[in-house]
Amino acid sequence: MMQVAEKFLPRVRRNEPMSRHTSWHAGGPAEVYFTPRDREDLRAFLHSVPADTPIHFVGLGSNLLVRDGGIRGVVVATQDALLRLERVDETTVYSEAGVPCARIARQCLQWQLAGAEFFAGIPGTLGGALAMNAGAFGKETWNCVVSVETLDRHGREHTRVAGEYSVSYRHVVAAQPDEWFAAARMTFTHQPGVDDSRLRELLARRRQTQPIGEWSCGSVFRNPPGDHAARLIEATGLKGLRVGDASVSLKHANFIINHGAATAADLEQLVLKVQHEVEQAHGIALQPEVRIVGERP
Repeated sequence: MMQVAEKFLPRVRRNEPMSRHTSWHAGGPAEVYFTPRDREDLRAFLHSVPADTPIHFVGLGSNLLVRDGGIRGVVVATQDALLRLERVDETTVYSEAGVPCARIARQCLQWQLAGAEFFAGIPGTLGGALAMNAGAFGKETWNCVVSVETLDRHGREHTRVAGEYSVSYRHVVAAQPDEWFAAARMTFTHQPGVDDSRLRELLARRRQTQPIGEWSCGSVFRNPPGDHAARLIEATGLKGLRVGDASVSLKHANFIINHGAATAADLEQLVLKVQHEVEQAHGIALQPEVRIVGERP
């Protein structure tokens, strides 16, 4: 069991159920769950973590499946610590990684900035959006990024320009291993008079087509080139397919719902079953968009 310095103990929980911190409401315990006060507290904590201890960063847990055996090592929860969001100049916005993407969308409109509306369709924090190049409504996070600030496992800060990363659809290759996103500078279009009509239109479309309000992780699979995962799943007749208390959404086939009592094993088994059935029917191997971590019991 990892030893934790006394000064961090008030912000550490041991064997913390990750079902409390994921939008699927499933998953086993984190060995150590740390909620930093602020960035300086986080830097000091990272510096104290032994070199052989795994570290996982978690925001809103909206794109995450934690297996029932839980997570060995440390889980760092950023959503209450890295919350700075400010306008740097006429078109540039600085946001820390714990800021919910929906807040970025709303605040940019307040600043009369256009081009950030798509963030309202990403149900997580900026940190997660940076890590996977999250997108919605045909737009992607890294299209906006100028530079990022990162933290390494020694607690050191780094500033890196966007060009140091290899970015593609729902995939980001980091400039250096063992660095986590702490913040980003993003650029948008200054558009005096811009209102929230486009944002409201996008959110209305989302409510009509996605199972908002149910326990899901958002989109489960990446869209394959030239097609849509939801179309392939629906064409295979998998809407409503069930494992335990988990099922493929009847409203949007690329969503898997926990109806209240699904285990992480149920959810993972359903993910694998959908992959198998689609590949058998269409010869296409769907790739998960959801991040699966942790150990089986």
